[in-house]
Amino acid sequence: MARSDRLTRTGLIRQLREAGCVAAEEEADELLGAAAGPEHLASMLARRVEGEPLAWIVGSVLFCGVRVLVHPGVYVPRWQSEPLVRRGASLLEDGGRAVDLCTGSGALVLGLRALAPLARVVGTEIDAAAAACARANGVELYEGELDAALPRSFEGTVDLVIGVVPYVPRAELQYLPRDVLRYEPTMALDGGLDGSEFLHRAVGLATWALRGGGVLLLELGGTEDEVIRPALVAAGFEAVESILDEEGDLRAIEAVRVASK
Repeated sequence: MARSDRLTRTGLIRQLREAGCVAAEEEADELLGAAAGPEHLASMLARRVEGEPLAWIVGSVLFCGVRVLVHPGVYVPRWQSEPLVRRGASLLEDGGRAVDLCTGSGALVLGLRALAPLARVVGTEIDAAAAACARANGVELYEGELDAALPRSFEGTVDLVIGVVPYVPRAELQYLPRDVLRYEPTMALDGGLDGSEFLHRAVGLATWALRGGGVLLLELGGTEDEVIRPALVAAGFEAVESILDEEGDLRAIEAVRVASK
């Protein structure tokens, strides 16, 4: 294939499909829109064919209708997390305060702010590269360990704690797509031995931060709702509900903090 043909939309789609990209048409359009010229386009195409995340190559991703900057080395937000954000935003329609745990690029914060503009939404993040990316996206960020980043003034004042914390069981990391393992940060994926290490820590933070009637929303998978449910009940949560996607797979868990008597 001649170089000029390779860099047409049709040529890009063909090569992306051959590389295993399932959304080749959309990715070709993203590359064409970000390219500063033929050399730049060829370079970006080569990176994508090697498996580098598209969001790192073009510098951003569309999430909940918002363009989110994603720096190289930072976990790429997935569209599968968008329903979690929409559910969270529905709880913040009249304002309030929300905390996004392990915010990464800050995609959940930006989505919540777009859908619930009256709310104050902040993020927490321990990874320096991700924290820098979140700040570049305009996120109000508290940097540090998951359960120690927030100031004491947040105690009992938060309406929503939301998060896509690491939840892949360590032994199952090997089954993730090859490109994910090769490029994306393991610390954003590794949930400990059974996948629930950070989920349990998130419950501890939410217990401290949420007001009575406040809601905890956590993305998870497998049968991790069964693993985390006893901890939620023991911590004083009620109305614990597992959230399934359209295919019937577990996507998240929601729980309400019991009001103090």
